Amino acid sequence: MAKSKGGVTVGKVRELCKPIVEGFGLTLWDVRYVKEGADWYLRIFIDKPDGVDITDCEKVSRAINDPLDELDPIENAYCLEVCSPGIERELICDEHFNKFIGSDIMVKMLRPIDGIGKEFNGVLKGYDDGMVTISDHGNENEITINKKDAAWIKLDDFD
Repeated sequence: MAKSKGGVTVGKVRELCKPIVEGFGLTLWDVRYVKEGADWYLRIFIDKPDGVDITDCEKVSRAINDPLDELDPIENAYCLEVCSPGIERELICDEHFNKFIGSDIMVKMLRPIDGIGKEFNGVLKGYDDGMVTISDHGNENEITINKKDAAWIKLDDFD
């Protein structure tokens, strides 16, 4: 069975979709295959610098539909969704972290960190081989965490 952020299914779908998405001048942000209630969802997240609109999602959806049917990477019925990663987008891969160095982020850890807690905000100061360096707002205190110890790390797009 496929995992939501990895696995064979997601890898196959990512390989198939990436050139199609890039052909529209877009970036493939993420692919997720998740079960919600009784239903399975294949979500293709796309992005571009000035933001994704419904037309972009529609074009990509139509373009990947037949190739997905031919590849047939998923045995059971699923709903295909093509969407924007939205505001407060989750940073997932190395490329995301490197692109957003200097940006405000929100972090939720799997376990609390002494003196900080489980959730905190800061500025993404660096990223190297899965290690994320974050500074507090307004001072020079920095913390380095392993990405795998975080439940999620998202852009903090709200002022």
